[in-house]
Amino acid sequence: MGISSPGIGSNIPVDSIVSKLMAVESAPLADYDKKSASYLAQVSAFGNLSGALGSFQTALAGLTSVSSFQTLISAPSDTTVMTATASSTAQPGNYRVNISQIAQAQTLASTGYKSTTAAIGLGGKTTINFSLGTTSGGTFGIAGLPLGASLTSGGLSPGSLSINNTAIATDGSTRSARLLADAINAKSTTTGVSAKAAATATSATLFGAAGVSSFGNVDTSGGGTYKLTVGGVEIAAQGAGVAAGAAGGVTAAALDAALAPTTAVGRALADANITVTGTAAGGDLQFLNADGSNIAVAEAVEGSVTGGIGNSGTANIGSSTTAVGSITLVSADGSPITVGGTDPGKAGFTAGVGGAYLGASFAADSSRTSGNIVIDSSNNTLQGIMAAINKGNFGVTASIVSDGATGTNAKPNHLILTSSATGASSTMKITLAGSGGNPPEPDLVTLLGYDPGGVQNLSQKASAADTLATVNGIAVTSPSTGINGAISGISINALKVGSSSLSVSKDSGSLTTSVNGFVKAYNDLSGQIAQLGAYDPETKTGGPLLGDTTLRNLQASIRRQLGTSITGLQGTSLTNLSQIGISFQKDGTLSLDNAKLQKAVTNNFNDIAGLFAAVGHGSDPDVKFVSSGTNSKAGDYAINITQLATQGTLQGTAVLPAETVIDTDTTWTVTLNDTKPATLANTATISLPAGSYNPSQLATLLQSSINGVSAFANAGATVSATIGDDGKLKLASTSYGAKSNIHVATATGTDISAAFGAGASVDGLDVAGTIGGYTASGSGQTLTGSPGAPVDGLKLTITGDTTGSRGSFGFSQGYAYQLNSLAAGYLGAKGAITSRTTGLNNSVKDVAKQRDAFASRLSDIEARYRAQYTALDTSIASMNTTASFLTQQFAALAKQ
Repeated sequence: MGISSPGIGSNIPVDSIVSKLMAVESAPLADYDKKSASYLAQVSAFGNLSGALGSFQTALAGLTSVSSFQTLISAPSDTTVMTATASSTAQPGNYRVNISQIAQAQTLASTGYKSTTAAIGLGGKTTINFSLGTTSGGTFGIAGLPLGASLTSGGLSPGSLSINNTAIATDGSTRSARLLADAINAKSTTTGVSAKAAATATSATLFGAAGVSSFGNVDTSGGGTYKLTVGGVEIAAQGAGVAAGAAGGVTAAALDAALAPTTAVGRALADANITVTGTAAGGDLQFLNADGSNIAVAEAVEGSVTGGIGNSGTANIGSSTTAVGSITLVSADGSPITVGGTDPGKAGFTAGVGGAYLGASFAADSSRTSGNIVIDSSNNTLQGIMAAINKGNFGVTASIVSDGATGTNAKPNHLILTSSATGASSTMKITLAGSGGNPPEPDLVTLLGYDPGGVQNLSQKASAADTLATVNGIAVTSPSTGINGAISGISINALKVGSSSLSVSKDSGSLTTSVNGFVKAYNDLSGQIAQLGAYDPETKTGGPLLGDTTLRNLQASIRRQLGTSITGLQGTSLTNLSQIGISFQKDGTLSLDNAKLQKAVTNNFNDIAGLFAAVGHGSDPDVKFVSSGTNSKAGDYAINITQLATQGTLQGTAVLPAETVIDTDTTWTVTLNDTKPATLANTATISLPAGSYNPSQLATLLQSSINGVSAFANAGATVSATIGDDGKLKLASTSYGAKSNIHVATATGTDISAAFGAGASVDGLDVAGTIGGYTASGSGQTLTGSPGAPVDGLKLTITGDTTGSRGSFGFSQGYAYQLNSLAAGYLGAKGAITSRTTGLNNSVKDVAKQRDAFASRLSDIEARYRAQYTALDTSIASMNTTASFLTQQFAALAKQ
């Protein structure tokens, strides 16, 4: 029977011997583990370095732009009136701003409708055109009727008239349009409504009609007397005993002679503010008073008199008539006017809410979009019209509002139209046209027809208005609540009517914070680098990256960049950090001398940015810096332009006539800034309202119609239409470059040749040229340095109108910009830290493989040891058995 357990037969400690032998054999495993731990410690250390460098880069990100160092503080004294922001181009100073009007959009409302889904009209196809523009001339308000005749004797009793719920102070003395206007104007601050009295005029038929005089020769031969007065001025008089037509008698011809401007009567009338038109002899004599005062025409007769006004050869018993004027109410802000009171009819008005443009004209604004909708039997309801307008997306939004009226005959639903933008140029004009020679639907015209210079079937609830203000006494206007350009580099946001001062000063606090942020970011990184690569002589231990070349190279690169002066700066004396108080300490950190920094802020505020950010300045003001790339090198580069960027155009060849007629149902297909291959969204069909247009109106119509296409607007594509000095129409894409193009084709109706003749489209070109003699690629007006050159990634905008040499362009990269780029290079996917971390991780994997292979060999060694010692154990056990047997045998032999 064999031995079942090692050492039992021989007493040899096989397990102990093998275990000790394997402990010796396994010793290299600890080396593998130690090497792996070392690599992992370095990976962790590089992770810490990466984090610190990332934090450094984040801190620098806000310091690489000029705006971080050239901010200004704009402080209004009254922030409820306005707010303001200042850019780096603003000039410090103090300004006084007075805001008298806030911009608003126009709002129009229809009359009431019972249902929002009931058909309006018979469903005939009607094209409705919306255009936006400005009104000029005239006023917005209510034109009153002539004042009641009883006003001249009894006046206007108190409470008879109210404007916008404010009672107008009238009484028995309010007997003329002028006095009523004065009473209304006394309350204009409260009501927002002023009054203008129309000129008072006597009846056009008072002295005749149809060119025939009705003034009879005065006869006082019967012993009577006659006197004619106008506005209290004696015009003519005739004593007793004068026969009709006798010398010195009062006749139509004598009246005309007396009314001459150079006579005493003429001068007296002028002093009374009364002017004369026509003649008594011609039967059209009238007297007018421009200020709206009453004009009383009276004949005073005593005794027997014949002749006079409307009297020839018959007895004149005397006469008296008073001409009374009318007034017009004017809304200060174009809002509806509410008229009320106990007897507004005496003042010439009807109680209620109203208002319309009076004597105004409308001019479309070519910079604003216009558009068309088609209404037919499929959408001729309030809801359908609202949806069509909103879908058009051409600067007008529609909604339906209910006024809450109830009852059988109630019509509570109103279509509300609002311009999408504020400003005086957002006033609407809505025209309607039929199709196929048919007129537009009358019910749709009643609903939507609106022309500030004509019929206004919609009522204006809010007028289109600009923001009006003065800045240091200079009047400024803005279509929005933002006022830009009034003060260079400053944007003002008007909040309400009022006054405020505005202080603009250098934001030295933000600049100081930015500089301190730079110093802190560097010191934080420097401390992390020192910790990772440090050596402790007491413990004789080093940091995980002690002696690492990547760490040393990073540290050396940062210090080298900070110690090098900035090149490429033009017109500045600041080229290094020491000039603003930043210097290295003995321990390698940076310190900041705040006194020296403040001195630099005071003397070189605008130049400090160049020490930190990427800055570009050209000697040609039309060559502007856009951006740079990581491979762009600082320096001065000569700019040479061989081709300027151009716009895609369609140039007309025919001089436009005085009027161009656009037929009904005219549509043109427009392709704007199309690509290769073509993109469907870059082509649209526009509808042109039928009508007769002068050249300026035609240009405005085309520009606004094309710009009103929502697909074009969404893509940022617009056009400009202009009439040249030669009278020809030119249509141009506002974009520049090879992607700029405009093509127009006739779809239906009037042919495009009516506007352009035989004109052809010409596509735009990209800018072309060199930067510093190196090739550059053009895209629109942007010229970009080509890869591989020092100007790689340098982007410049080239405008102006000259080719050839365009001067020099200085480009510099400040310290923050350089260090940010350096950090990006170390942290990028192919950066040094990433490469080192990848290499270390691969080394850990290799060590793991080597350890696994060695561990596998240890198993074989242990098996061999066990086999050898087991065999030895067996041999010794066998020999022990033999020895025992022999001993027994020898003992037995000895006994024998």
